Amino acid sequence: MEENVQLNLELMKKEQKANSFIRKLLRNKTAVIGLIIILITIICALFSPLLSTHDPNKVNTVEAFKKPGEDGHILGTDEYGRDLYSRIVYGSRISIIVGVLATSLGAIIGIILGLISGYKGGITDNIIMRLMDGMFAFPFILLAIVMMTVLGSGLQNVVFAIGIANIPSYARIVRGQVLVVKEQDYCQALVALGASKFKIVFNHILPNILSSIIVYATLNIAGAIISEAALSFLGLGIQPPTPSWGNILKSGKDYLITAPHIASFSGLAILMTVLGFNLFGDGVRDALDPKQKQ
Repeated sequence: MEENVQLNLELMKKEQKANSFIRKLLRNKTAVIGLIIILITIICALFSPLLSTHDPNKVNTVEAFKKPGEDGHILGTDEYGRDLYSRIVYGSRISIIVGVLATSLGAIIGIILGLISGYKGGITDNIIMRLMDGMFAFPFILLAIVMMTVLGSGLQNVVFAIGIANIPSYARIVRGQVLVVKEQDYCQALVALGASKFKIVFNHILPNILSSIIVYATLNIAGAIISEAALSFLGLGIQPPTPSWGNILKSGKDYLITAPHIASFSGLAILMTVLGFNLFGDGVRDALDPKQKQ
């Protein structure tokens, strides 16, 4: 009897180990591909001075519009003779900074508002949700453009504008999850035992809805990167000569016939990074899904 019990415990441990988050994530090939792309982008952002071959802001009009591989320029040069490879490597810094910080800002404020709205309910819920509905009335990028027009260009303002525009989505997601979780038996038992609202919300409700937030935040980083590129492309985000994938793409659009490599490589950098975060986000979602056993 004891041997059977011990055998069952060992089998349960093996199953739990096999279905752990990390192992499930690593078994997902598309998620691993996404993770590799993300790591490459982060490495480029962290070690830009070491990986770049030229000064990204050095102007040399004599070398303008060099083709990829010509005269030591891996990806060619732009209209001012600046090394395109170095500018794209340095541009990864902007994308990672904006993606992470803007997502974090929107998540923190949105989570707090969603927790308060979902748990308190009543007039507090109505006020917060009507405010979120008002923000939802504007398309995301339009709201970010309006804020950038008011605040002006610059990295801090880009992070702030995209982060604020992200708040309603987080608030809605968290509120919906809280409305479900707070009706669970263990939450009702905590209320009956006299536990404080703060303890119930942050010690019991939040940990149980964290997986949904993590999945959305991972995918949202890709959206923030696209938004930054769009704002810079429109001339409202990062201003030249600071390299950003968006403003590189903007400068390249005027030379699509004579020098298509300028827009092509910057657009490819945006595409691959966004694809990486989306693939990884899908993998995280599958790994955190308790129904996924394989």
